[in-house]
Amino acid sequence: MAKYIHQQAGWPSFLWEQDALARPLADVRHRQGRLLGRMEALGFELQSEATLQTLTMDVLKSSEIEGELLNRDQVRSSIARRLGMDVAGRVPSDRNVDGIVEMMVDATRNYNVPLTRERLFGWHSALFPTARSGLRKITVGAWRNNPDDDPMQVLSGPMGREKVHFEAPRSGILNSEMKKYLTWFNNEKKLDLAAKAAIAHLWFVTLHPFEDGNGRIARAITDMLLAVSDGTRQRFYSMSAQICKERNDYYSILETTQRGSLDITAWLIWFLGCLDRAFASTEEILSLVLKKAKFWETHAKTMFNDRHISVLNRLLDGFDGKLSTSKWAKMTKCSQDTALRDIQDLIHKDVLKQEPSGGRSTRYFLAD
Repeated sequence: MAKYIHQQAGWPSFLWEQDALARPLADVRHRQGRLLGRMEALGFELQSEATLQTLTMDVLKSSEIEGELLNRDQVRSSIARRLGMDVAGRVPSDRNVDGIVEMMVDATRNYNVPLTRERLFGWHSALFPTARSGLRKITVGAWRNNPDDDPMQVLSGPMGREKVHFEAPRSGILNSEMKKYLTWFNNEKKLDLAAKAAIAHLWFVTLHPFEDGNGRIARAITDMLLAVSDGTRQRFYSMSAQICKERNDYYSILETTQRGSLDITAWLIWFLGCLDRAFASTEEILSLVLKKAKFWETHAKTMFNDRHISVLNRLLDGFDGKLSTSKWAKMTKCSQDTALRDIQDLIHKDVLKQEPSGGRSTRYFLAD
């Protein structure tokens, strides 16, 4: 008896109840149309800022799902460089940051370019520039090639007492399986694109074609199809961020689906619901972008030095923690005395306020 979906007779001919998807698809299309219309009304500069914020969140959260925490400033700077955006506070970025950024930008900016084996190999090589996952050396830029007596498994729990959540197809059939996948991906034109994104995601993570990085690449593929659906290279919502919020449910529905039949109705309904909630969550990004635009409009005639502009942009972009003179000095590479003068100047100009505590632990925040 087949234990996993890829062992079912008829794989990969997925089935679903079309009537059950009618309402979720209608809800997704309605919210998507409203969001794109609202963003279009913002103008190019604010759209670009929203795209920068969204892609930054997308990269951060896609990595966080895998337990990898990236530096926000490095991710934002790497994206800005690739989009040709002149933003304040850019910093150098690590190769692993540049790699996932390169993949996500390629997937969403070049969404009409066919998905090929070579393109996937390029993404995988970008994700693992040192050919290592942590301390472990891995095969990069090629399908995994694990022996049949050591199958690719998704595990959890302490060593020696691991729980097997899923076992991928044997590596010997990956060439033919991925040919089927890529042919379907590039030629299927009848499906609603949101539903196609859901199927593409499930199918890819089920094949698990790489030794590592399959989740991040699956989410890049998802974003690629959602960009096709949106019909724009700009990104205004993050599916990865929503999956990160709902990761327990995500892993649960994946495991249930991969151990089930070829009827994937439950997976499609969950995915469409998650996408709908991702549209709703974009209010946070939009609020940040509009707040930033309003701030600079309000202070259009205020005199700022380069250090002011750099730190203020960091605060407006969602600075983690609270601002202090030591953090100011570190961010701008200046002395503590210079940092204090900069901050006092901004307090005098009603741009910053200080918390009442005072003393060496004084913290500062943007004035309303």
